[in-house]
Amino acid sequence: MPEYKQFPLADTAEGLTEAEILDWKVKPGDEVTVNQIVVEIETAKAAVELPIPWAGVVTELLVEPGQTVEVGTPILTVDVDPHGTASGSAPAATAAGEANGDEEEMKPLVGYGSKASSAKRRPRKKAGGAPSTPAAAPAAAVATPVQAVEVVKPRQPADDKVADTTPAAYVPLAKPPVRKLAKELGVDLRTVTGSADGGVITREDVYRAAEGATNGAAVSSGPAAATAAQAGSYDPATRERRVPIRGVRKATAQAMVNSAYTAPHVTEFLTVDVTPMMELRDKLRRTPEFADVKLTPLAFAAKAVCLAATRTPDVNAVWDDAAGEIVYKDYVHLGIAAATPRGLVVPKVRDADALSLAELAAAIGELTATARDGKTTPEAMLNGTFTITNVGVFGVDTGTPIINPGESAILALGAIRDMPWVVDGELAVRKVMQLSLSFDHRVVDGQQGSQFLADVGALLADPAIAITY
Repeated sequence: MPEYKQFPLADTAEGLTEAEILDWKVKPGDEVTVNQIVVEIETAKAAVELPIPWAGVVTELLVEPGQTVEVGTPILTVDVDPHGTASGSAPAATAAGEANGDEEEMKPLVGYGSKASSAKRRPRKKAGGAPSTPAAAPAAAVATPVQAVEVVKPRQPADDKVADTTPAAYVPLAKPPVRKLAKELGVDLRTVTGSADGGVITREDVYRAAEGATNGAAVSSGPAAATAAQAGSYDPATRERRVPIRGVRKATAQAMVNSAYTAPHVTEFLTVDVTPMMELRDKLRRTPEFADVKLTPLAFAAKAVCLAATRTPDVNAVWDDAAGEIVYKDYVHLGIAAATPRGLVVPKVRDADALSLAELAAAIGELTATARDGKTTPEAMLNGTFTITNVGVFGVDTGTPIINPGESAILALGAIRDMPWVVDGELAVRKVMQLSLSFDHRVVDGQQGSQFLADVGALLADPAIAITY
């Protein structure tokens, strides 16, 4: 006897409440194994692949690509007993589960840990219209709805009889995503006949009903519609295109607004002759240690930030408004702002202060490559202490960066240009760049911010100063 389980959208451990379905890795009829990747989603921070905790056969995809759903919403149905091997013991197991509140431990998703969940079944009505006694209702009330895993048994013909069959009393059988689709298309589910087992209404039933209501008007669905939705709707009359705000762009906007209107920003600027740094880079590139490392000015700036933070720890602290405290951190989780097709992301180099220049350069190269591929995990973007944004790669000289929430300072690197510079009283052409530092004035005073920026500039202007730290 088939046993159906619905796979809910999991909380990927960064506390988000919703995600967008990017791409399905399976289709109805596919066999899946435990921890097999079945779907790629985009949270507010990154694209994440989700594994399924059961083995079985996929029977239905409940959400279309491009659709945004809340955590806990069923997105996939799997028959975990497609060959009926557990049919003999299923009734006994079901009865035992109902008596104990249907609580079970959901097998852990890879990387997300094990979370308790409960199995929920739709109450059945007897021939007289009265529902069966909910013996397990008190126990089921303590279940966590977000992690609920719905076990759906095929309805028997005898269970389908309802005493009152008037349209007002009839409750159509349909899953939440199908009900949402019907609402969006203006379809009354009470007028739709379900084609699935037990008369359950499917998405295809809703689409057919919508087509009939519009006299054959096409109703788009599937990946093509999702792509069109992501590209936005173009109005030829106004020559404007509207794109929904979601995913990384939505999260970035919220974070920047919160930071700009919470932390009092101060921005300072410094122009630096970095010719010695560029000369040192050329020299290091010829050494075996840096032969396979992409050594960039960003790596030198990252090392300078870690060294300068030891003299001015305030830039690596954070204002805890709830506790009424300033939290000083004896580690540097260095954020590197990266522009990606999905928007701005800031992955972190953990314990950057403990890394050598070569290790920093390698870590930054790996982080940025992963970010541009859209594979940065949510965990990699959490709990930063300081951020560097390199606007120089776009040919920009400087800017006024906005501090990331949970931090107190951010450094922007400008483009390195050949410019006239006075050296030992003589005019010369030198490699010059501009630095800009934004800091939270609640945590960092002007003297401290100025000292930190001056230290970073001095280290870039003459890397040999690092030996004095």
